[in-house]
Amino acid sequence: TATAGGYAALLRRCAATFLPGDVGTLRLDVALETRSRLRFTLRDPARQRYEVPLDTPPAGARAASTLYGLQFNEDPFGLVVYRESTGKVLLNTTVAPLFFADQFLQISTSLPSHFITGLGEHLTSLILDTAWTKITLWNRDMAPPQVNLYGSHPFYLVMEDGGLAHGVFLLNSNAMDVVLQPSPALTWRTTGGILDFYVFLGPDPKSVVRQYLDVVGYPFMPPYWGLGFHLCRWGYSSTAITREVVINMTAARFPLDVQWNDLDYMDAKRDFTFNKKTFKDYPDMVRDFHQNGLRYIMIVDPGISSSGPPGTYKPYDDGLKRGVFIQNATGQPLIGKVWPGPTAYPDFTNPETREWWYDMVKEFHDQVPFDGMWIDMNEPSNFVEGSQDGCPSNNLEDPPYVPGVFGGRLQAGTICASSQQYLSSHYNLHSLYGLTEAIASHDALVRVRGKRPFVISRSTFAGHGRYAGHWTGDVWSDWEQLYYSIPEVLLFNLFGVPLVGADICGFVSDTTEELCVRWTQLGAFYPFMRNHNDHACSLQPQEPYAFSPAAQNAMRKALYLRYSLLPYLYTLFHKAHSAGETVARPLFLEFPKDPNTWTVDHQLMWGAGLLITPVLEAGKTKVSGYFPAGTWYSLAGVSTVSYLGLLPLDSTIHSKGQWILLPAPLDTINVHVRAGHILPLQEPAFRTVESRKKGMTLTVALTTDGFARGDLFWDDGESLQTFENGDYTQILFLATHVSLLRVNSQVDGLLLKAVTVLGVTSPPRQVLANGALVDDFSYRSDTQVLTIPVSLPMWEQFAITWS
Repeated sequence: TATAGGYAALLRRCAATFLPGDVGTLRLDVALETRSRLRFTLRDPARQRYEVPLDTPPAGARAASTLYGLQFNEDPFGLVVYRESTGKVLLNTTVAPLFFADQFLQISTSLPSHFITGLGEHLTSLILDTAWTKITLWNRDMAPPQVNLYGSHPFYLVMEDGGLAHGVFLLNSNAMDVVLQPSPALTWRTTGGILDFYVFLGPDPKSVVRQYLDVVGYPFMPPYWGLGFHLCRWGYSSTAITREVVINMTAARFPLDVQWNDLDYMDAKRDFTFNKKTFKDYPDMVRDFHQNGLRYIMIVDPGISSSGPPGTYKPYDDGLKRGVFIQNATGQPLIGKVWPGPTAYPDFTNPETREWWYDMVKEFHDQVPFDGMWIDMNEPSNFVEGSQDGCPSNNLEDPPYVPGVFGGRLQAGTICASSQQYLSSHYNLHSLYGLTEAIASHDALVRVRGKRPFVISRSTFAGHGRYAGHWTGDVWSDWEQLYYSIPEVLLFNLFGVPLVGADICGFVSDTTEELCVRWTQLGAFYPFMRNHNDHACSLQPQEPYAFSPAAQNAMRKALYLRYSLLPYLYTLFHKAHSAGETVARPLFLEFPKDPNTWTVDHQLMWGAGLLITPVLEAGKTKVSGYFPAGTWYSLAGVSTVSYLGLLPLDSTIHSKGQWILLPAPLDTINVHVRAGHILPLQEPAFRTVESRKKGMTLTVALTTDGFARGDLFWDDGESLQTFENGDYTQILFLATHVSLLRVNSQVDGLLLKAVTVLGVTSPPRQVLANGALVDDFSYRSDTQVLTIPVSLPMWEQFAITWS
């Protein structure tokens, strides 16, 4: 029957399935939510089942016109979604039977192509293998092999003929398998909840991502300093050692914005404490860092130590009184085991827990004025299976169907599935644990600091990017993990978590000098850039200053390159926050009509304007990269003595859409600017608090027709909701073959110091800046690069012309 939003129907099963708890009658609701978004749900009309408590757009009136068409099949029941413009079937659930039992739900669909990506978190290439690949989603503390990892993102994107794309999101947080089949087809199997699907019609892949983020939320805006270089090691065992690391970084002339500490700072590995011997001057150390323009972040685990005598550890004592911990079958706090020993687990779905967490964060921040939080072990991780007392025997601990989780049991490496939380059982809420802790930590930091929060989390779920970033966990120091970090970073951008990166040089085992150089070069183009390693399995230090002068020089160039590009990167984050765009993106997002880009995952782009081609193998001094049709200008190292920031190499690529072998000596990562783009840059410094005061430069990459455009988003870098409150400047730059124009708004105090124009085909006779002659411009006919030194206030309109 037709409804105000779409359609509704009752479905009755014709034959028994012999599944325990089989549901004989289902209600189907189909909502034509927008022109490009369709939602359909299958639920039990007789009783309320668990549904994911995610804020999603409210249902409205039926969309007047849509990019999709619908067909319903009665026997066998199925829903067919096709693209109106091409007739291509995108979703067809008649291809296999629908199952809906209490603890087993299965639905299948055909796929219009083999080019499918998404369904994280897993170790994979960007495009998934449809030859009977099973992907399990159930958050797990596991160093990345081919098993269920730290996060669950039941969203996929499929490329279609002609560069069209669509996406599908199953809003379900229960343990599940997704099986890809070669026909091609896909089967969802989940252990609870309801079937709640969103279908996004694009029609291009960028639009699919934005439509997905319309549902789960746009990313938070990080503070500017959060985009600088971060440094950590599990093994900085005192304030003296931590201070020495910072001194060594500055002495070796490496930028550093955020110093971190792992568990070493804690007293007996307990949250919200610090060791009064080895970290006796801990608060002073953090204040001293602040005096030097440095920020500070420390690790915080969710497991709260429960083993001390009553009255000796406030987080546990207070939490016990306030009833904030997850409970076992007898109504007592479930006790597992993590780093401090026996631990209780806060239930972040409980409003009282969020208040208690804020109180603990504030009390610790009053002692140690940290700037952000690193939340780890929040799958949640457990060193014993289930709890110290085991788990009860029931259908939640031993369901009739167990997805392919590592360890074979839902409670392996985590807590009992039947333990109780405020909103439901852990069986339903497990994969939301990291997200709910991220929300609590994000909100606590806003209240405590009154500034933009910075949270990095290991465990994630759909919508995580609204509150926090992610690092890819305990990666090994090897070349394979270096490569896999690229598709991981790209996938999390598709999931709406753009603030993402892998531990540079690897976390587990010793790196090599060559690997660490190449990883630092690639890491300079992770949206979140942190070097972090283990103290137990990694005997050798891997801070940039720990290597040979040649290696240090290569790493320093990579860091300076990143710091030069921070205004551009920050602008990309603004676009992600305000418009649902990606920061790091796969080539196919920018060039969907070129099928050669669809499988490229050894390269990545920053926005639409930069293409990065890293070396990912040992001993290589050349690298092959794919260049979509167009003109690409190569950029080399960084000048520290001029305003130019970036110096162009001699090579310009005019590609027809082809693979090109590039020189890549150890001190170089290949970065190319796409013709048609203008990049705002800034002279690098050791801290962003200093670099933000320095002169700006523009790199103008002209098309063969002589055009380019770009923009800059600028605010104070850390205040809350500057965009929402209008406390920002956004500048548009436009260039033709003879002029550069700056349009609109104000940027107080910033000077434009130089403009580099790439693709100027003939020597200019004269250059004017706001009508005044520029005598000291330079032009190289071999590279077709025009360099124009200026001193123009960016808070005023300006025009630069050449003729």
